[in-house]
Amino acid sequence: MAAPVVAVVGGGQLARMMAPAATALGVHLRVLVESPTSSAAQVVPDAPVGAASDDDAIRALVTTAPAADVLTFEHEHVPNALLEELVADGHPVHPGARALVHAQDKIVMRHRLTALDVPCPRWAELPDAAALESFLADVGGTAVVKTARGGYDGKGVRVVRSAADVADWFAAHADGGVPLLAEERVPFTRELAVLVARRPSGEVRAWPVVESVQADGVCSEVVAPAPGLDPRLARDATALAVRVAEGLGVTGVLAVEMFEVVGPDGRAAVLVNELAMRPHNSGHWTIDGSVTGQFEQHLRAVLDLPLGETRAREPWSVMANVLGSAHADLADALAAVTALDPGAKVHLYGKDVRPGRKLGHVTVTGDDLADVRARAVAAAAVLRGEAPAPTTHDTHDTHDTHDTHDTHDTHDTEGNA
Repeated sequence: MAAPVVAVVGGGQLARMMAPAATALGVHLRVLVESPTSSAAQVVPDAPVGAASDDDAIRALVTTAPAADVLTFEHEHVPNALLEELVADGHPVHPGARALVHAQDKIVMRHRLTALDVPCPRWAELPDAAALESFLADVGGTAVVKTARGGYDGKGVRVVRSAADVADWFAAHADGGVPLLAEERVPFTRELAVLVARRPSGEVRAWPVVESVQADGVCSEVVAPAPGLDPRLARDATALAVRVAEGLGVTGVLAVEMFEVVGPDGRAAVLVNELAMRPHNSGHWTIDGSVTGQFEQHLRAVLDLPLGETRAREPWSVMANVLGSAHADLADALAAVTALDPGAKVHLYGKDVRPGRKLGHVTVTGDDLADVRARAVAAAAVLRGEAPAPTTHDTHDTHDTHDTHDTHDTHDTEGNA
């Protein structure tokens, strides 16, 4: 029997991390990479070079013999019209263009989530500066303005107090640039994320709700499960994520990023912040911490195979991102980090070092949260070229949450960040 062929648009770390799962499942992975040295190109033999905006390159990715059984993505920046044409020509695409647009355009996303009665921050489209001034008056004088398309890892997001704070964006919009929207600045207690996977035939599975910790608009740590989360709220958050997946017709892995807030009744509640229709940074812990990792699950889902078990293998998993490094090459730190903690699972992305760039991550699992978190943070520090803090905990028995943040960032894509 011929191996199923999964074609992937995008050659970053997400496509790279699909490779071990594809090998284990006997799946032939074909990845459209940006350059021969892209993260995925280093580990995937079938890696033609081309741009995600190039219709001919994507058609060739799908139709070159052996033809792909399905086309999927590691980022959302793909031409929707072409995806519709491919489906019309009989080539499966998951997630489909009609679902994917909700991860590509935040205005489209907000309209649809509102129609589905999914709780979100208050928001408004911004045709001009007057619309923003009106919105600011309604929400207390401070808001978050986002570009509707193209933002990721805090880019395309500004906290504003007047229209003058985004005058350059309005000027660009007037010249045919990206539309803008405003959202209220939410006084959240912490950020949560729910990952679900859905296959075309309708089966859905969810992983435990996690807490994500941000640094300068970029995810720095993920703790699974979210510490101290009320079981009721965990059920509500999971149900919301499933509602979004089904309501938008998402196939594959969906990440739903949420704010935990205090509701009008004084009880904890959640608001949906962002969506990503692909494997996501908040799910990297699943590679080592769950029975089925998100990359294997994404492949199963887009091929319409039965989904795998999503329960955690250990009571706690902590994933720490490596954002930038003093090392010219992270491989230079491999001996030190593996000597520091033989139980830490290190994942390097093969990227050139740049300040703040996602270069890899470390996951540690175990039954003592404070110890697990300290070990993950220490191992990531070694990879960044920093001296690690002691990995034994002192007075902290639990993972602290974050009372109130005064920024409201978006973390919606990471494929080539």
